[in-house]
Amino acid sequence: MSTVIYPSPIFGPVHSRRLGVSLGINLLPADGKVCSFDCIYCECGFNADHRAKSSFPTVEEVRDALEARLQDMVQNGPKPDVLTFAGNGEPTLHPHFAEVAAAVASLRDKYFPQAKMSILSNATRIGRAEVREGLRLFDNVIMKLDTVSAEYIRLADRPCGHYDVAEQLEWLGKMHESVIIQTMFMKGTHEGRDVNNCTEEFVQPWLEAVGKIAPRKVMIYTIDRETPSPLLQKATHEELDAIGERVRALGIECSVSY
Repeated sequence: MSTVIYPSPIFGPVHSRRLGVSLGINLLPADGKVCSFDCIYCECGFNADHRAKSSFPTVEEVRDALEARLQDMVQNGPKPDVLTFAGNGEPTLHPHFAEVAAAVASLRDKYFPQAKMSILSNATRIGRAEVREGLRLFDNVIMKLDTVSAEYIRLADRPCGHYDVAEQLEWLGKMHESVIIQTMFMKGTHEGRDVNNCTEEFVQPWLEAVGKIAPRKVMIYTIDRETPSPLLQKATHEELDAIGERVRALGIECSVSY
C-alpha cells in the first residue's frame, strides 16, 4: 500500500513529468493527508490510513521556509522551473489559501521571477470566492476532471462530502482559458468493479465537456507510482495517444504522460 507522505511546507525540488524542475509547496500537515477526495490511485494512500494529527502550516511558516529554500537555490541550484502547490491532499483546503498564494508570488518575484506558479487541485472548492481570489495569482491552474460520470467519480475519486459534477463543469467553464484540465486514465478493478475510463463510454462525454470548457490546455496521464488500491493498471501508450489526438482535434493543446 502506498504511503508517500510529503514534508511540509516545502519539499523537493522534484522532476515533474509535466512541469519540469518543480519545488513543492505543501499546505497540508506534514504527518498525514487532508483531502476532499479519496482517490483510489492516490500516491499518498487512502485518507483513513493517514489521518493528520498536526495542524496546517501557518502563512508565516510557509513564507519563511520557502524563502530559506529559494535563497539556497540561488546559491547552489537548481534553478526552479515552477513552484507547485501540491503534497498531502488538496491545497485549497488551507484556511488562508489566498494569503499563502500572495506570499509565495511575492517571493517568486523576488528570487526567481521567471519561474511559474502552479497548483494541482481537484477543483472541489473553486465555487468559493476566496479560493478563486488565490487562484488568480497562478500561472498554471491545473484542475482535475477524470470523468463526467457521477457514478465513476463516486467509485474512483470518492468525494468527501457534497460533489456535483454539473456544478464543477459550470465553474470550470467560467474559468475557460485560465484553467488546465488534468485527467487520469487507468484500467483494472477496485473492490471487484471495473475502473477502465479509457473506453468510449467515458471518453466521448469527457471530450464533449472539455470542448465546452475550452481550457488553455489538457494534461492526460496514467498511473506512475504505487497505488493504495492494488489492482489498478496503467492505460497503454496507444490509448493515451489516441485520446490526446482527439483533444487536439478540438483545437486544444494536449500533453500526454505515460
